[in-house]
Parts: sequence; structure tokens; C-alpha cells
Amino acid sequence: MTADHRSGLRGPASTVQEFGDAPTEVRESTHYKHEYVQTFVDKWDELIDWRARYASEGRFFVDQLRTRGVTSVLDVATGTGFHSVRLLEEGFETVVSADGSAEMLAKAFDNGMKFGGHVLRVVQADWRWLNRDVHGEYDAIICLGNSFTHLFSERDRRKALAEFYAMLSHDGVLILDQRNYDAILDNGFTSTHRYYYCGDDVVAEPEYVDDGLARFRYRFPDGSQYHLNMFPLRKDYTRRLMHEVGFQRVDTYGDFQSTYADDEPDFFVHIAEKAYLDQEDAE
Repeated sequence: MTADHRSGLRGPASTVQEFGDAPTEVRESTHYKHEYVQTFVDKWDELIDWRARYASEGRFFVDQLRTRGVTSVLDVATGTGFHSVRLLEEGFETVVSADGSAEMLAKAFDNGMKFGGHVLRVVQADWRWLNRDVHGEYDAIICLGNSFTHLFSERDRRKALAEFYAMLSHDGVLILDQRNYDAILDNGFTSTHRYYYCGDDVVAEPEYVDDGLARFRYRFPDGSQYHLNMFPLRKDYTRRLMHEVGFQRVDTYGDFQSTYADDEPDFFVHIAEKAYLDQEDAE
């Protein structure tokens, strides 16, 4: 495995997000690095609320992995470390934590020590060149926290999914989540605020939405606010890309439920299996 030491992660920390004079025109797959500034990262756990999210998720991800016999997991969207730490707590043999943001990884490393004394194996990596930066083969890859929507071009999305596919064992599984952008684009924004962003005092809502951009504003109790520019992925489009890259079966859950009305869930979770199906099984 390739893993950076924590001391090598923190560089000069920026505290101000940079979107220029036309923030709704910023639609680049690498711009997230300018969005997760240190002051925003330091507040991220207020937005997530680890305890509330632990309760809301229950054992959904753990059980999905366990039923497939998973022992090694690559967390490609580590963020501040919530799922990496959870999987270590649950006893998974190998958990490697990757992210494109050095600030997020440094915070995740600190959280690993804070919550259970875990020394996270962290590596900074761009999904489009994941095999270059992370070595090995994994039973499962998780890409959670609505992170895949940071990719703005279909070419980048296909390349990232292909990298995920290549790093999985022959019967591996990819678990990827996303906001219910279909509902936002078609009906406007509503949120139960129960499952993903559970911090009671933080307001996360779209400031601008069109077919190519969902610009979210995050307001904190101290009056500070930050923004993220994301691509509004439609559910069926994401599923189609997964199939076209090679994943054989894709099951989609709405707020962790297998049955749902399309406009109800806040989030979708896609579980894509690599195990090759013969023609009869595929049908």
C-alpha cells in the first residue's frame, strides 16, 4: 500500500474559498481543492455530527459489506474519517483511507486517534489516477458523502469508475452515494435532514441549481458560511455509467431503504457488484 504520513499532509492552509467573480461558472473537477479550505474542514464535523450519523445509518454499510465477505476496504472519499473509523471499529482487517484533500486527510488522521486510537493509513489521491497512487486489490471500495458529484465531466466520471473497477477483486463491490438531485432538479429542494448531514444547527441548502451545477451553501451557528459547487447527478445516469464501465449488477437504495418513491429520499446509495454474471443471470 502507499500511505502518506500525517506530517506530510498539511501544507500552507488556506482559509478563504476562491470562486472568482462568477461562482456559478466554476465547474471544474479539481476545484474542490479550493473549496475545502482549513476553516471549512475544521467545521465539517459540526455538519456531519458523528453521533447522529452513526445512529441514522445503523449497520447498513457494515451489513452490506459483511454479507459479501468483505475484509479489505478502500475508502476513496475519506473526508474527516467517519466511515474509515467506523469500519476499523467493526473489525475489518484492512482499511485504507484516501482523499483528494490534504486538509481532510489531516483531520481524518486526528479523528482516528481521537475516536478509538486508530492510526489511519492515509493517502492523498486523485480518483482519475487511483491505481498510480494506491496499490493493492480490495474487496470493496466506498465512495460516500456525496463526493462523486465533485466530478464535472463525464470523461472524468468514467475514468474514476474505471479506476475503482480495476482496484476491486474479481467479485468486489463498489458502494457510492449521491444526493437525490432528480428531486431537486424536478421539484425543488426539501430535506428531512435525518440521514447524512445531521448537525442540528447547520443549514445546508442549494443556493443555485441548473442541469450542470448544484451550488450549496453551508451556514454555521457562528454566522460563517461556505459553498460547494457540485454536479447534479441523476440517479439513472449514475447507474448507467456503472453498468457501462463493467459493473454487472447495481442495486439502489433510497435513504437506506430498498423500496421508495423516487422523490422521497434525500440520498441514494448505489451498490455495484463486479462479479461477472452469465447471460441468464444478467437478464
